[in-house]
Amino acid sequence: MPKADREVVVITGASSGVGRATARAFGAAGAAVALLARESEGLRAAAKEVESDDGEGLAIPVDVADAGAVEAAAGQVEEQLGPIDVWVNNAMVSVFAPLIEIAPEEFRRVTEVTYLGVVYGTMSALRRMLPRNRGTIVEVGSSLAYRGIPLQSAYCGAKHAIQGFSESVRCELFHRKSKVWITMVQLPALNTPQFDVVLSRLPNKAQPVPPIYQPEVAAQGIVWAARHRRREVWVGGVTAATIIANSVVPGLLDRYLGRTGVNAQQTDEPADPDRPSNLWEPVPEDFGAHGDFDDRSHGRSLQLWATTHRWAAAVVTGAGAAVLGARFGRR
Repeated sequence: MPKADREVVVITGASSGVGRATARAFGAAGAAVALLARESEGLRAAAKEVESDDGEGLAIPVDVADAGAVEAAAGQVEEQLGPIDVWVNNAMVSVFAPLIEIAPEEFRRVTEVTYLGVVYGTMSALRRMLPRNRGTIVEVGSSLAYRGIPLQSAYCGAKHAIQGFSESVRCELFHRKSKVWITMVQLPALNTPQFDVVLSRLPNKAQPVPPIYQPEVAAQGIVWAARHRRREVWVGGVTAATIIANSVVPGLLDRYLGRTGVNAQQTDEPADPDRPSNLWEPVPEDFGAHGDFDDRSHGRSLQLWATTHRWAAAVVTGAGAAVLGARFGRR
């Protein structure tokens, strides 16, 4: 792709997991991708993957909890790659523990990275996009932005905050009649390496709550959201079901998750008490995009396909209804 025509994309948390898969997806489309994260080894490997897929990769080590560092990174991106078209806020950390076992400074750290990192990234993006009156900001959310679960109070609180923050900024953009767009992609449980590095005080190894999806499914939703003006994009049938159920029977979900949510987030394997975590410092290793649950993870989402192919889904649904109606009519 000619340099002047290529898409310039910034992705935070790009060294592993969803960010890594998303960087590859944009790279495969020929984009110039700026990869922001703390861990240098994973960043370099991710940049090479982007370049191997016809894109251009720029690795920038940065802690998104540092507003000044995020702003400096944004300036470096525009200086080296050009005007930013898409900014994806994806970086996160978490603590798996009951609230009473989380130290105040640990809770604050999760909030600074997972929530304020989104705020700082959005600020830096808007400083550049608003004068040009174009650009898209993608906030990577979760079904947990609507429905809190046990053992993840800091993370759920941060995702809820991102939801409210995004609505507020979206209203401001409408007020300005700006063509800059902000969208939020709500994700399901994913097979990412976060469960190998998250700070956990659980007796057994942490796991995503099934059904589990591969990070490439999330990346597909993020890339699509960056190119279509949708307010929100839900990825995975379980995400849609969770958000809808929480709007209808939240009290029932409180009790159900109280009974099942703690065990569902742990495997039968005892946790390693000496395992390092990435809450304060990155774990110096290239973890890639996938976690340890490949054999239990879905590589596709019918719900996401229906979301991104609404006309086709409507035709298929209508045809199916017509066939069923004809059969029942004959009977």
